[in-house]
Amino acid sequence: MSDKELARRAKIKQQVDARIAEAQDDRGSILLLTGNGKGKTTAGFGTLFRAIGHNQQVAVVQFIKGNDPCGERELLQRLAVPVYTMNTGFSWDSNDPDGDRKAAQSTWEHAKTLLADPSLEMVLLDELTYMLNWGYLPVEEVIASLMQRPATMTVVITGRAAHRQLKAVADTVSEIQPVKHGFEQGLKARAGLDW
Repeated sequence: MSDKELARRAKIKQQVDARIAEAQDDRGSILLLTGNGKGKTTAGFGTLFRAIGHNQQVAVVQFIKGNDPCGERELLQRLAVPVYTMNTGFSWDSNDPDGDRKAAQSTWEHAKTLLADPSLEMVLLDELTYMLNWGYLPVEEVIASLMQRPATMTVVITGRAAHRQLKAVADTVSEIQPVKHGFEQGLKARAGLDW
């Protein structure tokens, strides 16, 4: 490695070390995973599994999802992690928007209880963004609950088209964008990869 490259790397390391030293706020955060690409829920559960690996207390609320097989939920049940699922299935399968709205509100009541629980270090709100976009839940109430959660709690939120107010209160927002998807090539969804 040349002296020039060593100097460049040393400068980068110095900048990174300075940023790390400045980051002193030790609190829970809000991580928002949004966008049209595949992998939002997968990334959310990956973050949750990382917390479990550190023996943190976690819980999951799944909006939209039904009782169909779900690898993440199966594993969490084996680990005795609380998982609450809305159980209405995907929106394109529903012919009952009023029933869906009631189910969303009932599921949200459960989520609010979890968001107020100081024993939990992380809560995953999977597919929450749809509930706000469709008007099933009031944005202001959701934001208020997120802001009033215990200071040590991290909340991971997934779903497409995140509301601007949700983006504003999130500490980290990642947009997952599609480049290519096997479904467009005729590949069927597979256990272990897609659910």
